[in-house]
Amino acid sequence: MTVSLPLVVVLGFFAWGAIKFLGVRTWIVVLIALFGFWLSHTFLAPAIESGTRSGVSVVTAHMPRRVDK
Repeated sequence: MTVSLPLVVVLGFFAWGAIKFLGVRTWIVVLIALFGFWLSHTFLAPAIESGTRSGVSVVTAHMPRRVDK
């Protein structure tokens, strides 16, 4: 069974964990999120998207395949 989660949900879990367990202040997480939105409207957006996609493909390529009987 394959579970598909949007990247923003996964990053949201990491942000929640950073706030809850690492003691990162909420305003820092909000500031980083706003910086990400700002970057998405610059000329760097295609490079960021390409890097994210290739990173995800590298990680998923090394995951073991489960064989159902």
